[in-house]
Amino acid sequence: MFSIPEQFSSATKANLEAQFNLFSSLTGKAFEGIEKIIELNLTAAKATLEETTAATKQLLAAKDPQEFFSLSAAQAQPSAEKAIAYGRHLAAITSGTQAEFSKAAESQIAETNRKVISLVEEVSKNAPAGSENAVAIFKTAIGNANAGYEQFSKTSKQAVETIEANLASAVNQFTQAAEKVVPRAASK
Repeated sequence: MFSIPEQFSSATKANLEAQFNLFSSLTGKAFEGIEKIIELNLTAAKATLEETTAATKQLLAAKDPQEFFSLSAAQAQPSAEKAIAYGRHLAAITSGTQAEFSKAAESQIAETNRKVISLVEEVSKNAPAGSENAVAIFKTAIGNANAGYEQFSKTSKQAVETIEANLASAVNQFTQAAEKVVPRAASK
């Protein structure tokens, strides 16, 4: 049978190991997200450079101003569509990375809570007589902390959903605005 200080020491060590594992996992997820964003940006930059070179050659080959403006207007639609696609892809990467963060953190916190509650139950079984009030206060504090975490988790999820909805709305508004402007430019 373990003494109370040994139980707390063991629990503290396990908690530190769990926090290190969580930190390592989150760091890995962050680097994966950053890697995807860098890859997206490099691909977009390369494609933009190639398209700009081709478009410039076309514009320089124009025989008169009307052909020049006609070519310019024709290139506006694909550019707007590519910008919209880029924004959606970036939002998907960001949202996916955030979801992985949330999943890893929730899993780790749930496991830590389970271990703490188990430790409290074990300690309360071995607590000296007359310490029932202290144990009850400690259990209440843990219950309140868990309730606070659950509320924080719900609020965080709502905030993320709101950000994602606002981002989707902004992309849709940009899409609608681009669709209205580009046909006007092409008709001129």
